[in-house]
Amino acid sequence: MQPEYLELEVTESTMIDVQRATQTLYDLKKLGVHIAIDDFGTGYSSLSYLKDFPLDRLKIDRSFIRDLKKSPGNRAIVATIISMAKNLDLHVIAEGVETSDELDFLQEQMCEEVQGFFFSHPLTKEDMESYLKEKFSKPGIS
Repeated sequence: MQPEYLELEVTESTMIDVQRATQTLYDLKKLGVHIAIDDFGTGYSSLSYLKDFPLDRLKIDRSFIRDLKKSPGNRAIVATIISMAKNLDLHVIAEGVETSDELDFLQEQMCEEVQGFFFSHPLTKEDMESYLKEKFSKPGIS
């Protein structure tokens, strides 16, 4: 596989040794590997990670997505994370989307990607093939 087709997800807790993590991530980046920080906001995060590490994508932890409709605090945090990531030229993905209200809010905030049970539960390879064939065999969808 060519490195540009690979995305490595790292969690905040793996970055405790900042010097070692920084060098390793830069070495991977030189190879063409894409780097994502997973579960952002739940670990030992420092905003300096976002500016010092060669990141491509930030994944918002599902704990912030849960209860978006009921929690002004979660809405504020998610909106801020999305805005900050965009200003740092990072792609954003929200994890754990389970309701249309959550999806609507994320779309309003211009979140680029979402994942969660709202779309599908985990699928086997065979079920995924059937799902994609059904989804993309409809007229007007390509």
